[in-house]
Amino acid sequence: MPKATARHILVDSEEKCLDLKKQLESGADFGALAQQHSNCPSGRSGGDLGQFSQGQMVPEFDKVVFSGELNKVHGPIKTQFGYHLLEITSRSD
Repeated sequence: MPKATARHILVDSEEKCLDLKKQLESGADFGALAQQHSNCPSGRSGGDLGQFSQGQMVPEFDKVVFSGELNKVHGPIKTQFGYHLLEITSRSD
């Protein structure tokens, strides 16, 4: 079963998500932005979600994690929880 590690930032609006993505593209620290802005409890640990298997996350999230480019910020990704910026840090088959 494929596994991955990732970190994310969860916010309420697409506008805020896009603003944070611009900050990241300008060199802001992902972990620091996650701690300041993420609505997910993982924000306290810089957005780190740890390791998880394919199928454990909501489908929109899963699709990006198991097909997207590693070490690149993806998003905004809309789910039932809000808007995510997502960085896939590793993946294995």
